[in-house]
Amino acid sequence: AIMANKQHLALLKRGAVTWIEWRNLHPNIEPDLSEANLAEANLRGANLGRSNLCKIDLFKAKLIAANLAEANLSLANLAGAQLLETNLVKANLTGTNLREADLRKADLSGANLIGADISDANLQQADLGDANLIGAVLFRAKLTGGNLNNANLSQANLTQAELIEAHLYG
Repeated sequence: AIMANKQHLALLKRGAVTWIEWRNLHPNIEPDLSEANLAEANLRGANLGRSNLCKIDLFKAKLIAANLAEANLSLANLAGAQLLETNLVKANLTGTNLREADLRKADLSGANLIGADISDANLQQADLGDANLIGAVLFRAKLTGGNLNNANLSQANLTQAELIEAHLYG
């Protein structure tokens, strides 16, 4: 089984300052935290861009204003996570559990959310422009004021979703 790189996980657990310094020193290393258990971890503002976070457990984790751009979060558990203003540009969220996540003002432009469970999530003013939401479950999701321009919503479940003032061009 492919597991998280123990060095990367230890560095992250030492806190934000250590992590930021290490990432600045090694900009080309793509951290591997796949399958790690970081449930309820405080990763506010953390730079996890281009990281392998496949099957990671981030249940109820704090990822406010974190950088997850181009990260692989496929099959990850982000249920109840705080993702306010988080950068998820072009992130891979295939099959990811985002139930009840707070994604207000998050940037998910160009993200891959095929088959993701986004039920009861708060996506108010979130940017889902050009996102791939094929088969995604957006049951009771709050998308008020969100940008869904050119998003692919084929086979998506939008039952009881709130789309007030949402942008659905294209």
